[in-house]
Amino acid sequence: MAKLDLLPEHVNMPRFTINVESVGLSPRQFFQLCRDNPDRRIELTARKELVIMSPTNKLTSIINAEITRQLVTWAELDGRGYAFDSNVLFVLKNGARRSPDASWMTKPNYEAVEPDPSDYFGQGCPEFVLELWSPSDVLKETHAKMAEYIACGAQLGFLVYPPKRQVWIYRPNESPERLDNPASVAGEPLLPGFKLDLTKIWR
Repeated sequence: MAKLDLLPEHVNMPRFTINVESVGLSPRQFFQLCRDNPDRRIELTARKELVIMSPTNKLTSIINAEITRQLVTWAELDGRGYAFDSNVLFVLKNGARRSPDASWMTKPNYEAVEPDPSDYFGQGCPEFVLELWSPSDVLKETHAKMAEYIACGAQLGFLVYPPKRQVWIYRPNESPERLDNPASVAGEPLLPGFKLDLTKIWR
């Protein structure tokens, strides 16, 4: 795998933020916007700002695929819920529409979301979320997104920051915990037996 020093912190990929509060954007219009722009990753903040991101680069995609693989493998053995990749979009209770890079939701939480015929994306927040920093991200904003997930119901969150080999762990009612160059990070007690192997990420 390519070394992570080929992905320096100061190299940014295109990212645009557009305020749509004054014009309004219905759930159906948001879905149509996403469908009409399949080559873009689009989120909507609680402040009604569209965040439009370019596709990721190859190295970030390799890392994200490895993280998702590990989570899916664990979820299949655990059997209590569903793992999601970065293509999913969750409608949070504050109105934001977010796509974590990897996430997990228990079956009862998944099944409790009643279909809304006016909105393609159902409301709900996964119990576990993971964000992988990429060159299109602003680290400060990614931290704010992690705090938002926790405020909206997530019980555990990992923010993985490859340039400095750091992981921040988010939990309700606790300050984020930073780990420097960890070989792995465990998901206990929410994800019993899950341990994200970071040796496959840092190399």
